[in-house]
Amino acid sequence: MSDDWHMLSEEEALFCDVLTRVCAEQIAPLAHETDETSAFVHRQLKILGDVGMMGANLPEEYDGSGISAPAFLRAVSIVAGACGSTASALTAHYLATDSILIGGSEAQKREWLPKAASGAALGAFALTEPGAGSDPADMKTRARRTDAGWHVKGTKCFISNGGVADFIVLYAVTDPEKAHRGISAFILPKGTPGLDAGPAEKTMGLKGGHVFTLNIDCHLPENALLGEEGRGFRTAMQVLDNGRIEVAAQCLGLAEAAMTSAIAYTKERVIGGQPLSERQGIRWMIADMGVAYRSALLLSQDAARQRQKAHDEGGRFTLASSMAKLAASEAAAKVADTALQLHGGYGYTRDFPIERINRDLRIMRIYEGSSEIQRIIIAGNMLA
Repeated sequence: MSDDWHMLSEEEALFCDVLTRVCAEQIAPLAHETDETSAFVHRQLKILGDVGMMGANLPEEYDGSGISAPAFLRAVSIVAGACGSTASALTAHYLATDSILIGGSEAQKREWLPKAASGAALGAFALTEPGAGSDPADMKTRARRTDAGWHVKGTKCFISNGGVADFIVLYAVTDPEKAHRGISAFILPKGTPGLDAGPAEKTMGLKGGHVFTLNIDCHLPENALLGEEGRGFRTAMQVLDNGRIEVAAQCLGLAEAAMTSAIAYTKERVIGGQPLSERQGIRWMIADMGVAYRSALLLSQDAARQRQKAHDEGGRFTLASSMAKLAASEAAAKVADTALQLHGGYGYTRDFPIERINRDLRIMRIYEGSSEIQRIIIAGNMLA
């Protein structure tokens, strides 16, 4: 479906072509084993670091790839199509580095972003708590000033990369009287005393992209504060605008992989002397997959263009981001379910990737703001 990405520059198209080949040859072959063993995707992230994908969201001044938002959308979808677990860990890394890029001081950007772009330092984004998922302003983690800096205490949950990351961007309340304006962000390097990650959660899908509960009781130096005090909530919301488009990209990649597999299967599968693809009912199912996929693609590409415009000219793209995330996650679920149906009993077995893709996609309607939360955001923007 390369014609769907004609807006990319020649250099960006080449970047995506190289990434497609690397993912097909080196990452996709590991996807089944990763799912079976639940091993974290260290090897895959190293491969992506070597081709510049770990810094694809970053500008060249911090050793990033410097590609446009539409090209970035395509690149993330390519990785997801090869391995959902790898894409999940990768995009969690982007949430952390975007936090530093958007909210950090110049010194913090220089210290962390080049290492993150090369793959030498893996990031995690710690916002969600047991009692504060969809509403981050209700978080209970506290950061209090001390003579030496800060004392941060609390619990975070479902933190992708949290137990394996080289640094964590953690959000905490620094002034309870100011509600969301009293939230700040901090950078916690790996090995910070008092930072304890439990074992990886046993999840339904994305088994190689681990999520953790983090228990925090840390004394931090003054310079651990990310940027300015009280700006954490604003940073997090801008990061999530980006992140929702990246969820959409993951959905597009997984949906495209499921659809491509299903179409190939219906051409090869012969019943009663006739390929499945020649039967009218099957063709209608294929048509519905195509419409669902392309509708989500166009909304996602529009959101990516708005992201690029906001980067170039300022402004926000919250409405477009939420629409893309909602549409892509819901459409991908329908596409993958139809693809499984077209495979019949074989689709329900672990011998075919369709079963794994369906499991990997289920979380997309929950994290980065559930489908219900996206509808609230969309309606709020439309009614404003």
